[in-house]
Amino acid sequence: MIRLEQRLTAFKTRNLRNIGQDYGALIALVVLILFNLIFTRQFNSVIAITDLLVHVTPTLILGVGMTLVIATGGIDISVGSIMGLTGILTYLIFSGKLFGIQNIVLGTAVAIPIALAVAALIGAFNGLLVTRFKVQPIVATLIALIIVRGVAEVTVNGFQFAFLSAPIVSWLSGNVLGFLPKQVILMSVIVAIFAWLMHATSFSRYLLAAGGNQSAARLAGVPVNRILIIVYTLSGLLAGVAGLAFIAFDSAANPVSDGLGRELDAIAAVAVGGTPLTGGRATIMGTVVGAIFIQLIRQTVVALNVPDNIASVIIGVLIVLAVFLQRQRQA
Repeated sequence: MIRLEQRLTAFKTRNLRNIGQDYGALIALVVLILFNLIFTRQFNSVIAITDLLVHVTPTLILGVGMTLVIATGGIDISVGSIMGLTGILTYLIFSGKLFGIQNIVLGTAVAIPIALAVAALIGAFNGLLVTRFKVQPIVATLIALIIVRGVAEVTVNGFQFAFLSAPIVSWLSGNVLGFLPKQVILMSVIVAIFAWLMHATSFSRYLLAAGGNQSAARLAGVPVNRILIIVYTLSGLLAGVAGLAFIAFDSAANPVSDGLGRELDAIAAVAVGGTPLTGGRATIMGTVVGAIFIQLIRQTVVALNVPDNIASVIIGVLIVLAVFLQRQRQA
């Protein structure tokens, strides 16, 4: 009888631990939402909710790309710098300073694909460093972080440029049907595409195999190097998209501050969302929950007149907790 009770207790403990590991971020998000509904004024308004989703858009778009990279056992800390360069490059092209295009609408139509192509090429460069030259991912992307941010600052001497009347502002900001922000639509489409990609394609199986054990994956015929290059390229491309969404919302491009520290928020969103930092597993929807949770923490401390540094401390603790839970899962 005693053994049966011990087994039941162990079974319940194990189930509670599994629930915490699988749904801990979602449970924490629900608790935080309930807290805001009770203690934060006007939190239940449509404006407050859309404001939350608009502000989380760049971080979540970065987080989707970061999820893919971390699932391969790597990391990409260059995405914030890519965001900054994307904004400056877009401005230089649509303003006519780079290619001499005088029509601002035509300039913007040309600037967007070029800026995204450059962002993707930077990601591909990261992938080549990791695969062909066997550079550690954090070192490879650190090189890109420094170079890309430096290029963005030197190109415009560190100046910020405002463009309130630029077409990109009207194209990527504002509302559809009077209440649905365009940036949220963009974010939702990206999340849907990559959630489908990770659930219904062979690419996801190859990616997770490469992240789980590269040597075994190669023996099984998985094109590991090609997968890694594609993943880093996608991370760079999504960083470019996040950069465009950010400058459209901010109506300005700043080579110094745009994207600064965003890579850390993206990594935190991935970790809190349940994707292990050791690779081999990925959850796009978990990253969605993690990104919203982190942004809501920042907005909550602001609403309660708590210094923003406190939010950074909380996020740091959450990352430690997420890593601890992941280690428990592996054990």
